[in-house]
Amino acid sequence: MKERLEVGQIVNTFGIKGFVKIYPYVDDIKRFGNLKNVYIKSKNKEQKLEIAEVKYQKNMVLVKFKGIETVEEAEKLRNSYVEIDRKDAIELEEGQYFIADLLGLPVYVDTGEKLGILDDIFNSGSSDIYVVKNELGKQYLLPYIDEVIKDIDLENGKIIVHIIEGLI
Repeated sequence: MKERLEVGQIVNTFGIKGFVKIYPYVDDIKRFGNLKNVYIKSKNKEQKLEIAEVKYQKNMVLVKFKGIETVEEAEKLRNSYVEIDRKDAIELEEGQYFIADLLGLPVYVDTGEKLGILDDIFNSGSSDIYVVKNELGKQYLLPYIDEVIKDIDLENGKIIVHIIEGLI
């Protein structure tokens, strides 16, 4: 399991006092208000920053970091990812998982054959969609419903699915 979890991406600056606008990857954006420190990760740099202030604007999070005082300093953080230590993450309920723990897991059909690797997860509105890619690059889109996703076994590192008629 990963030590850190990605919770958002800095997509822009906000105002002239060094705020950044974060597109959150979490279900409840108010969660940012409980964080004290985050890791800002870009292609060539990683830094730990202390949060000074958090505001909310529609579905975005506005964050002011200590030491980032101008729009020019905030601009340098644009397109970076925001990560937290796993210990700072919320407690998940039974049957809930962090996406970071699922991506890359092998996916097996309940008849025994390997379907592929879990490559991505996105939400279609009514349910999550698991994108499974096989060795040849073919993708299978599987809805996260009880009839299809039978077992997620993090301990043994695999996902078991049932292919209903017409799905593939």
